[in-house]
Amino acid sequence: MPRNLDLTALRSFVAVAETGGVTKAAGFLNLTQSAVSMQLKRLEESLGLDLLDRTGRGVSLTGSGEQLLSYARRMLVLNDEVYNRLTARDYEGVVTLGVPHDIVYPAIPEVLHKFNAAFPRVRIQLVSSFTNRLKQLHHRGECDIILTTEDQLDGEGEVLSTVPLVWIGALGGEAWRARPLRLAFEFGCIFRQPVQRALDAAGIPWQMAVESESSRTVEASVSADLAVHAALEGTAFIYGRPIDHGGALPELGNKKICLYRAPKSSGVLTDNLVELLREGYRTF
Repeated sequence: MPRNLDLTALRSFVAVAETGGVTKAAGFLNLTQSAVSMQLKRLEESLGLDLLDRTGRGVSLTGSGEQLLSYARRMLVLNDEVYNRLTARDYEGVVTLGVPHDIVYPAIPEVLHKFNAAFPRVRIQLVSSFTNRLKQLHHRGECDIILTTEDQLDGEGEVLSTVPLVWIGALGGEAWRARPLRLAFEFGCIFRQPVQRALDAAGIPWQMAVESESSRTVEASVSADLAVHAALEGTAFIYGRPIDHGGALPELGNKKICLYRAPKSSGVLTDNLVELLREGYRTF
């Protein structure tokens, strides 16, 4: 029949071994000396071993006590880990933030870092998608705060920044010179149709060379100089560069980075996050 060690007695035993005496251990554990002594006695009786050498002036461990101490420490660490993992509240709240993938950098990492420093027990659930989908999530109440990139503010919200939309190509690339102009865009990209209209107005023939659900596919194609793309100034991916076309391509105008918050999302957490977002995108 299996027998179980008394973890409370083990904790007293470890405390005595580490403090060097029953009196100090009792103070450390906030117990009486007699309670600690009784726990040690029960532990020795359950094992049928002498764990402490009481013949000297102080308390020292026997050979069996030294061996038990190693096991006891590991058992108590595991015990405490179980309680912390299963009973502790890891977070005091969750805030859901939606951000278009193309404006996550460079502002969002710093915003998240500052928010976490101020509210370490609050989790931000970051949703990265296209503006159209984020607005759908916002209307359904599934995001506390969303950012968008669009021509004008739509309904209640605020404009954080106004940023030029620029042509993006490969470093040293020549794809922008080709006619028809080869374009690479995600299916849901809100910049796709405005770019096409600008090319039509300028009389420049174009073709959709790359269409994908994946931004990575678009980035790879542009980086390989197979096509060109458009992005907000300052947001080009690592292997993409603004195209110095000297007027050969039409200007694409400006886009607004807007912020919308759910009607019921007011409070200390969202108020602080909104202020950090304002700060982050003010100099975007």
